[in-house]
Amino acid sequence: MATSSTTLVALCSSLTTQCKISNAQNPPLSKSLCLSKPNSGSFSKTTQNLSSSSLIFSKRPTFFANPPKLSESEALVVEAEPEVPVSEANPEPAATQVVEVAEEEPPKREEIFAVVMVGSRQYIVIPGRWLYIQRLKGANVNDKVSLNKVLLVGTRTSAYIGKPVVTNATVHAVVEEQGLDAKKIVFKYKKKKNYRRNIGHRQPNTRIRITGITGYQDYPVSTLDS
Repeated sequence: MATSSTTLVALCSSLTTQCKISNAQNPPLSKSLCLSKPNSGSFSKTTQNLSSSSLIFSKRPTFFANPPKLSESEALVVEAEPEVPVSEANPEPAATQVVEVAEEEPPKREEIFAVVMVGSRQYIVIPGRWLYIQRLKGANVNDKVSLNKVLLVGTRTSAYIGKPVVTNATVHAVVEEQGLDAKKIVFKYKKKKNYRRNIGHRQPNTRIRITGITGYQDYPVSTLDS
């Protein structure tokens, strides 16, 4: 009994020193390291607490005060760019010879117009433009036609007024298309007779392009005031 009591006292003294050290380092863990009277049950509990605390201390990660140094092969090598003198970085532009190429301007159209009669209608025509007129019988696509009923010819400064037509004046044109106008509805109705008739009609037409106006120069001119 004397030997067992002496061993317990020695263990208790070692435990008290251990608890003081743990209280100084980690205050929250000191609650789990409680001392009790020296008996067999308390001795086993204290040994279990010591083993668990030792495991907790062993699982803590270790932090390095100074980060590990990289080897020379892993270190990044940054080379300074060589300084380029201002003259080399931005050289003065060499004297270049600018050659201007004159673009060929399209020939200007003659500022002239005419009033021509086709069938029973009158049309204003200008060289280079196209228009739809009444059907020209016997004319095919790409055929050249001449319109002789010219009522008036006008330029920028003068006018040729026909009485009723300008003699020897001719409007030249080319047939581009033979077609039909948009459909028109002819509806007939008689009240109280149950009479209704719905008929559609498309008037045939011809598309021509004006190419020129000639033969009006010998006709008496009417000069306009500028």
